Amino acid sequence: GFLILHPPCTHVMEGSGRMVVTAVGVNSQTGIIFTLLGAGGEEEEKKDKKGKETQQDGAMESSQTKAKKQDGAVAMEMQPLKSAEGGEMEEREKKKASVPKKEKSVLQGKLTKLAVQIGKAGLVMSAITVIILVLYFVIETFVVDGRVWLAECTPVYVQYFVKFFIIGVTVLVVAVPEGLPLAVTISLAYSVKKMMRDNNLVRHLDACETMGNATAICSDKTGTLTTNRMTVVQSYLGDTHYKEIPAPSTLTPKILDLLVHAISINSAYTTKILPPEKEGALPRQVGNKTECALLGFVLDLKRDFQPVREQIPEDKLYKVYTFNSVRKSMSTVIRMPDGGFRLFSKGASEILLKKCTNILNSNGELRGFRPRDRDDMVKKIIEPMACDGLRTICIAYRDFSATQEPDWDNENEVVGDLTCIAVVGIEDPVRPEVPEAIRKCQRAGITVRMVTGDNINTARAIAAKCGIIQPGEDFLCLEGKEFNRRIRNEKGEIEQERLDKVWPKLRVLARSSPTDKHTLVKGIIDSSTGEQRQVVAVTGDGTNDGPALKKADVGFAMGIAGTDVAKEASDIILTDDNFTSIVKAVMWGRNVYDSISKFLQFQLTVNVVAVIVAFTGACITQDSPLKAVQMLWVNLIMDTFASLALATEPPTEALLLRKPYGRDKPLISRTMMKNILGHAAYQLTIIFTLLFVGELFFDIDSGRNAPLHSPPSEHYTIIFNTFVMMQLFNEINARKIHGERNVFHGIFSNPIFCSIVLGTFAIQIVIVQFGGKPFSCSPLSTEQWLWCLFVGVGELVWGQVIATIPTSQLKCLKEAGHGPGKDEMTDEELAEGEEEIDHAERELRRGQILWFRGLNRIQTQVSRSVPAFRKSLEKPESKTSIHNFMATPEFLINDYTHNIPLIDDTDVDENEERLRAPPPPSPNQNNNAIDSGIYLTTHGTKSATSSVFSSRPGSPLHSVETSL
Repeated sequence: GFLILHPPCTHVMEGSGRMVVTAVGVNSQTGIIFTLLGAGGEEEEKKDKKGKETQQDGAMESSQTKAKKQDGAVAMEMQPLKSAEGGEMEEREKKKASVPKKEKSVLQGKLTKLAVQIGKAGLVMSAITVIILVLYFVIETFVVDGRVWLAECTPVYVQYFVKFFIIGVTVLVVAVPEGLPLAVTISLAYSVKKMMRDNNLVRHLDACETMGNATAICSDKTGTLTTNRMTVVQSYLGDTHYKEIPAPSTLTPKILDLLVHAISINSAYTTKILPPEKEGALPRQVGNKTECALLGFVLDLKRDFQPVREQIPEDKLYKVYTFNSVRKSMSTVIRMPDGGFRLFSKGASEILLKKCTNILNSNGELRGFRPRDRDDMVKKIIEPMACDGLRTICIAYRDFSATQEPDWDNENEVVGDLTCIAVVGIEDPVRPEVPEAIRKCQRAGITVRMVTGDNINTARAIAAKCGIIQPGEDFLCLEGKEFNRRIRNEKGEIEQERLDKVWPKLRVLARSSPTDKHTLVKGIIDSSTGEQRQVVAVTGDGTNDGPALKKADVGFAMGIAGTDVAKEASDIILTDDNFTSIVKAVMWGRNVYDSISKFLQFQLTVNVVAVIVAFTGACITQDSPLKAVQMLWVNLIMDTFASLALATEPPTEALLLRKPYGRDKPLISRTMMKNILGHAAYQLTIIFTLLFVGELFFDIDSGRNAPLHSPPSEHYTIIFNTFVMMQLFNEINARKIHGERNVFHGIFSNPIFCSIVLGTFAIQIVIVQFGGKPFSCSPLSTEQWLWCLFVGVGELVWGQVIATIPTSQLKCLKEAGHGPGKDEMTDEELAEGEEEIDHAERELRRGQILWFRGLNRIQTQVSRSVPAFRKSLEKPESKTSIHNFMATPEFLINDYTHNIPLIDDTDVDENEERLRAPPPPSPNQNNNAIDSGIYLTTHGTKSATSSVFSSRPGSPLHSVETSL
């Protein structure tokens, strides 16, 4: 591409530019190479990494800009240190060899543990079965009967041993839950397909079930909870506060003209309001959303911005001070016809009003604007707007005569002595469906937290509208600076104990950086306080949300407004950018979890019964009542078919009425264990009754102790048929795992389940009546069939009996399938090829790096700053700020008084107050000064260390500085 910078670059690395893009994506040279290499996966990884580096570079750039802007004074900008620290930790993490994206999902961990336990138990049971059968046969044949092993009898004996081995293998096959992976895959695949209809594009399968366990959602504000369609709803023009858009006739022409020119010229010319694509739709906003709101305000005042821009095209703009996060404002200078200059400025009201010395009154004339007037405006105009959830922007101008052209490079001098035209309140409306969606999340036991870069009053107001915070609740709303102060120790390191005191009550985190968001998410996930460990979902749309989306258990990115970096870092993409879709994801996630639990409840009942029947039958009758082929058919029913039937149950709203399971909750609850053991007891009672006295009840020949190749008996066929019938009706019982009585509820909404149950029943009839010797079945009469059905239906009745027994009284039942503990997961992660270095050593190294980096910063800054310190000490009455930010310190709004957090993130006010009123020196204070210096350096705060040092010339640190 070609890059044409306009205006020309100064020594500060910032400005606006134009670029001609010749190729993107796979059409670019890099894209062609990656296509040839087939390195799609690597490309994703690089793109994600690049996004994170861009953030860090941006943070460093803004810090350098700020340092240079402030005349080389000691603005110890520590935010980049924090960002660099975060970046360094990320880099270190990336160096870990073959570390997976995340730890094993919650369900995966529990299933793996459970499957291993069941597998071991099955292996032991099958081995014991084979050993007992062989020993029983050998002892009875060669010891009790006293037979001798003859050569001609060897084939017969081998056939017996093969039969015992087959029985053992059958027990193992039935015991091992090989249907589990199938059930999980079917359930996830089915859910993912259905979730697509609910606007959830699932990128990682395990995210689907993890979402069902979510206990917390950290949501971005702009574009997620709000529409990201900014509009001006309130304004302060000509000494009047308009709660609605004013009629143009009520405004003085001079004010209206100035306002239209200030907005039209002092914004990116790429920002436009275009006609709607469809009739009846809203106009399209292209470019910066805040500027779109201001341009929309011009249109609402029945004026047009386009003629103004045509009159003063972009190439005729004399000077542009572009917007950045440090100055929180943007200014544009144009040359007037008389040879003079006019500067238009817009920015955060709390910052720009400090630079205003005049304001336009109702007649469009200049009126003096003193600090007292500004305080009144803050109390009466800005605070009420912020409390209504509005973002306040001040629009101002300044005229320069042709004879006194200023030094345009000295921005602090140029953008000062302004005249305020207007203050506007911009609303980003809450999405209409969000409050109800958040209410559903809270009812489902999920805590929703808002993490935003906005003003705390605006964030609190939006949170109240959404229902995130409610009157009467005990909650915390913090700014990023205060959040960091609470969670970090004296060395500036994050302590989990401190974080654990903050996050449970935290509902709104305002003025937060990407690092803060990542810290909060990681802190909640790592926390072990409370009844259960937290499972955290994060929603975001911007590049700065990338680290938090990656760290979260489930990351949701916006499909429409989201950046590529956010999408790559996410697990699920919301194709409609709608928070309501998250509720659908919770429902499907819980449904997947419940489907697996239903399948387990059914399979384990069959496992327990089949293994005990085969084992006991083999021990008592030297033969399994259920033959190998029959057992495999039962295995097919309970694995493949049951997976399909129980894993495709559709979700219901009832899933949102219970609390999330959480990370540590066992997969098999006490209620499920009660159902498994209760139904197993019923089935074993019936089968053993039929096995030992069934021939008497049905008046048929006994099938026990039959010779090796005897034909199939009716006796054992009835046992097999009854067993299958009980499994079929128990499959209906297995549809409910929380002790519900109505097991038929919603059964017809799942045609797959009905088809499988009826299909299995039909195949069972064919196997019994026409299976013959291959299936070891003898045809049964109608009466015998009815008895088998009757016993099977008894399962449903027995299920009601079990549901009557209160689970709370069955303390003896153990739960199974617990999630892996925190320590286990940590070990697992550490085992993944990480450098062999213990936690203590790693923390020590990190501390050393931070300390040396901080010390290096002090060294580079002190050489320039010491003269400034001495100067300020010699003339304490001087009103010049060490930041050279304001000419007169009276223009300070005390944010403690008004509780309005200044958009300016620097601690200018605090520093100037300290300089004006230095505390009396004492030995303790000297120590404190050193501690404070260390704290400020390592913590990453933006406070200027100069104010701490300069007030104590006699301190040891002062002499250290000088020598440095």
